[in-house]
Amino acid sequence: MVRPQVGRPAYWDQALRDLVKCDRVLRRIIPQYPGLCLTTRGDPFVTLARSIVGQQISVASAQATWERLIASIQDFTPMRVARVPIARLRACGLSQRKAEYLQDLAGHFRQGGMRHEDWHALDDEAVIDALTGIRGVGRWTAEMFLIFNLLRPDVLPLDDLGLQKAVSQLYFSGDPLTRSELREVGENWAPWRSVGTWYMWRSLDPLAVEY
Repeated sequence: MVRPQVGRPAYWDQALRDLVKCDRVLRRIIPQYPGLCLTTRGDPFVTLARSIVGQQISVASAQATWERLIASIQDFTPMRVARVPIARLRACGLSQRKAEYLQDLAGHFRQGGMRHEDWHALDDEAVIDALTGIRGVGRWTAEMFLIFNLLRPDVLPLDDLGLQKAVSQLYFSGDPLTRSELREVGENWAPWRSVGTWYMWRSLDPLAVEY
């Protein structure tokens, strides 16, 4: 595996060429967002923290909560977050459980239990296995890490509510869809399922989310 890039993924242009050839919906959507692409901040702790904040809530709600956190904890590092009282995290809009998850995550980084410098050498499932051993980090959060921090090109987050909604609207006329149907749509995007997912998110919210 190659080390993650900060900035435009090296595979992005090739992915777009392939996707517009193989998928009628993406052929229409991709040209609507010229110049935009998946990006990463390159900070594993921030990526995982933002993913925890965004669990099971809308993009707008997650962004608002994150902005309150950053305003309250300006030095958003594992050392700092681990020392912030739970009540202060709650005051930013986090549930009790998410506040505890953030502190647990900060503790893992502080204690050296996160060998994130080696993750670039692991395949996707190995990274997911490593991350889901942390309290509060499920498969969806680990998949967000793969997409937004490691910039892995072929991740399909089946449990992502935005992806489900977009695929339902764009491929099934708004009808409910099964995991099998979602997986089948995603298989048509391989080996660029992260890219297809990113454009599904754009179809719902033109503002690109960064983790």
